[in-house]
Amino acid sequence: MEITQSEKNNVAILSLKGKLDLANAARLKDMVKGILAEGKLKVHLNMDDVDFINSSGLGALVSVMKEIRLRKGRLTLSDLAPYVKEIFEITQLSHVFEIFETVEGALSSYQSTVSV
Repeated sequence: MEITQSEKNNVAILSLKGKLDLANAARLKDMVKGILAEGKLKVHLNMDDVDFINSSGLGALVSVMKEIRLRKGRLTLSDLAPYVKEIFEITQLSHVFEIFETVEGALSSYQSTVSV
């Protein structure tokens, strides 16, 4: 799996490409922990090029979300392929994660939320 990192409007963006499975789950978790260690609490995962996800990949996403929420941060996902979207719906994780159609939609949601 390839993971590229960028940032826009104080949101760390990780673009994932390939399979999100046991072999790659730890790498994703480590990257997010590094982002959190830098004090960044807004994380977006662009899943446009994720062509496979299994229970280990889903577990990694849940773990990442828990880490972010423990620090009072926010995680969004976007651009889920139909296969990946179906997995999220079957597992009911579509009700747990904030999922957007596009990266732009997710990023604009960060601008419209006000921290108190």
